[in-house]
Amino acid sequence: MNREAEVVVTGIGAVTCHGAGADTLWRAMTAAGVRLPDRPADPLARMELPLINLVPDLGPGAVRAAGRASGFASLAAAEALSDAGLDTASLSTLRTAVVLGSCMGEPGGNERGRGTDGGWAPPFRLATALAAELGLFATVHDLGNACAAGGYALGVAADLVRAGEADVVIAGGSDAYSRVALGCFNRLGAVDPERCRPFERDRDGTVFAEGAGILVVESAAHARARGALPAVRLDAVAWSCDADHPTAPETDGEQIVRAMREAVGGAPDTVGCVVPHGTGTRLNDALESRALHRVLGPRAARVPLFSLKALLGHSGGASAALGAVAAALILRHGEIPPNVPLKEQDPECAVLLPQDGPVRPAAGAGRVLVNAYGFGGNNASLVLARTGGENR
Repeated sequence: MNREAEVVVTGIGAVTCHGAGADTLWRAMTAAGVRLPDRPADPLARMELPLINLVPDLGPGAVRAAGRASGFASLAAAEALSDAGLDTASLSTLRTAVVLGSCMGEPGGNERGRGTDGGWAPPFRLATALAAELGLFATVHDLGNACAAGGYALGVAADLVRAGEADVVIAGGSDAYSRVALGCFNRLGAVDPERCRPFERDRDGTVFAEGAGILVVESAAHARARGALPAVRLDAVAWSCDADHPTAPETDGEQIVRAMREAVGGAPDTVGCVVPHGTGTRLNDALESRALHRVLGPRAARVPLFSLKALLGHSGGASAALGAVAAALILRHGEIPPNVPLKEQDPECAVLLPQDGPVRPAAGAGRVLVNAYGFGGNNASLVLARTGGENR
């Protein structure tokens, strides 16, 4: 690989149901504890299963009047920029872009009360709000590719860097509690009454979560020029679309397999860990497991998976970005944490989910594959790897 064409991740930030901070996320990953869902304090959430993993109270002023999703994105971006060694003064001298994905954007104001006590505001304004907060006159994109939106955002970020359109891109995803989204999933019968339990035999749907994942992306040449020493590179991002059904994945999984194969390239043996989409729904987990066997071949059953949604719940448009943050943490620490324990793994999901302690990727397999799939057939797969190491 041409080192000048490398796209690197110089900073990461996270807000999840375990609290704020990528270090907080890593501690939760290594603890592998069961997180039971919350019931939102919303008297109008009149549905059978009003369950969601909420971000805890982060203190005064942490989430501003602009809305929870915007506040989560702001907190995660501040951490990512600090991690990258950047501040607002330095950003103002660079060609900076902001690209954020979300399922629902900023729904709070439009859903307050019964939605009739004020004017309607465009919900997809997270990237604009963050750019304005940072004082940037910049390229700004809000993406709404359902639960794959954060993955698409990172793909756009990589394209902007490779095309020379931006020096630095603040990219990722954010989603907050939405009564409309949760009500729709209740009507679909897609909410698990217990918790989010990917790959378990008796799983019965998913459980939504609030959160944000933000990454600072730039070219390796630009990072070196400003003295940054990134540990992680964004090897590849691939997209595809089923165009088959509004909510269900294509039954043969062809487009899911296509996105994974394009991201992995001709070196499936170098994938040492997978952060799956793994929502806990009956169709997704089994289909993704079969697709992984098609992409990774005979060693698929030996490649460790880290089931992030079992730990966090399904954070919608933020899920792929948080998956990328988790992948970056795995690469930085050099180990794959144990999964949240399964009661009984579904035999139709023939994948490896280590639960007895951390494991290390196999020798020569230093890349992490992150998958994300969304309504409307939106599929995204990302591959991250350590910089300056093997698998170049």
